[in-house]
Amino acid sequence: MASDKDTIIAFDLYGTLLSTESIGKELAKHFGQDQATAIAATWRTYQLEYTWRLNSMNQYLPFSTINQRSLLHALSENNLSLSDEDVSALMWAYNSLSTFPDVVPALKSFTKLPNATPVIFSNGTQEMVSNSAYHSPDLAPYSDVFKDVITVEEVRKFKPHPEVYYHLARKVGNGSEREHMKNMWLVSGNPFDIVGAKATGMRACWVDRGGARWVDALIEGEEGRPDLVVKGLGEVIEGIKNMTQAR
Repeated sequence: MASDKDTIIAFDLYGTLLSTESIGKELAKHFGQDQATAIAATWRTYQLEYTWRLNSMNQYLPFSTINQRSLLHALSENNLSLSDEDVSALMWAYNSLSTFPDVVPALKSFTKLPNATPVIFSNGTQEMVSNSAYHSPDLAPYSDVFKDVITVEEVRKFKPHPEVYYHLARKVGNGSEREHMKNMWLVSGNPFDIVGAKATGMRACWVDRGGARWVDALIEGEEGRPDLVVKGLGEVIEGIKNMTQAR
């Protein structure tokens, strides 16, 4: 739990700290690199689509189940298949996704922001996220940077449902009223996550590694845009520090 003076910085896991595209290395063992890259992208697309559809239907499945079913969907769409054993191996490999190149150097510098409480905040199950945080070869050596691992499993909703961001606030000891939500930052590479956090009053930092520029047009004005845009995690600490001091 954070102290009253702490800035809560919640880092998304998949697509922000960990590259979902890196699962392509495991897929390439079965299909070759070009096809594996395409399957990984399709897998991620359906993974997210399934969470949004479940939110809309007011239903819930664990993210581990969604992960497996969206893989099967991606394979079937490409007229491909894998044995149950190979699918299980890919599910386990998802616990060891590679970090983006900028992540590890940034994690080493996170002590430079005093009065901050970094946490991981993810759609994944507690088991999945804990495995990634504490057993991933890339991420595990720096797991002590994060003060907690918070998932949506308890509330049985997925990002960008507002309840998951209020759940985050409760878990870190921050009030979930709108005036308190602004004390928390979300750091994410996923635009839908940024817009979802902003809708609840959180501040948001978008990691735009590809230099794509912000083009999400769902919500007009500042409420539909990140407060801070960075090219990599190495810019997050200084950016948040500057904006926090300017308030």
